[in-house]
Amino acid sequence: MSIVRFCLACFVMMAIMISCTTEGADTAKEVEGAAAGAGQSGVQDSESAKDIVKVAVGSPDHKTLVAALQAADLVNALSNAGPFTVFAPTDAAFGLLPAGTVEELVKPENKEKLANILYHHVQVSSYTEERLRETSTMMMFDGKSEPVTVEGDAIFIGGAKILGKVQASNGVVYVVDKVILAD
Repeated sequence: MSIVRFCLACFVMMAIMISCTTEGADTAKEVEGAAAGAGQSGVQDSESAKDIVKVAVGSPDHKTLVAALQAADLVNALSNAGPFTVFAPTDAAFGLLPAGTVEELVKPENKEKLANILYHHVQVSSYTEERLRETSTMMMFDGKSEPVTVEGDAIFIGGAKILGKVQASNGVVYVVDKVILAD
């Protein structure tokens, strides 16, 4: 009987050791994958609330914005802890720009100009709708301000109407109907 117990104990120990080794290898692969992705955007996390970039990536209406964030190399910046308030133009909003504007902006030689336009859609703090309604001017991340106006239930920032809101783990995303261009 004791030999059976000994064999059973050995079998259980081997199963535990194999399980730990396999689990450790999977974890190492995840960490290695995150390092290869570089920065906060490379972190794999299916449990927590989505950050601003993951919200945009998951939206069927923000493909142009995601491409612009990638072209301007701002994905990691907006994946960080924040808090941020981002005014996210829809694909239709980018479509209102003069023909060829987006294609020109995503070229590598226009990276800085594109980044400045995108910075003008970011405020470094988290604004609730109530706080937006009480604000008349908002200083954007690029150092320029935009007027905030309220017409009935609608809120506008720099003339762009807020169409919806998505809470993210590192702030809030307001979907807007226009690209907000600084004067």
